Amino acid sequence: MRIYTVHAPRTNDLRAAGDRVVFVRDSFHVWAFVFGGFWLLYHRLWWALLGYVAVMAGVSVSLGVLRVSGGVSLCVLLLIALLMGLEAASLRRWTLSRGKWRQLDIVAAADEQDAEQRFFDRWTAGRTDSTDDPMSIERGGPPPTRDIPGQSFSRPPPVPGSIVGLFPQPGGST
Repeated sequence: MRIYTVHAPRTNDLRAAGDRVVFVRDSFHVWAFVFGGFWLLYHRLWWALLGYVAVMAGVSVSLGVLRVSGGVSLCVLLLIALLMGLEAASLRRWTLSRGKWRQLDIVAAADEQDAEQRFFDRWTAGRTDSTDDPMSIERGGPPPTRDIPGQSFSRPPPVPGSIVGLFPQPGGST
């Protein structure tokens, strides 16, 4: 399963902007690793592209001034490309947030089409009135806080008499 973050423009009527929803896959991007600058250009990440070009130019000039060998230069450039592949999704999310977009949800799905289906099914579930807030998504109730039989995760915190560590017992001698 892949993880997708769902982004939409900040508008008062999100239903009208439903076709502009963007799904960003949170994983390693091979094309960003192989063609870093072109990948940024394709996704219209202008500030990230400017930073990428500045970093690549600075590193190339620095490696030339230091007169390092070709193998070391290749390793440094491969590490920058690896970083680009790993952080490509974060750069895309950062650019969307700067462009007045907001993150609506996080969806786990096998592919982008399945992620769209899951998101829109959950987003439209139970909406019968047009006055519903389109930004609110039902995420279930709060976690249980009382002891429910059969649910070990819902046990209340231990009573103050059981202190862990090398602390004295309450009411005992020091």
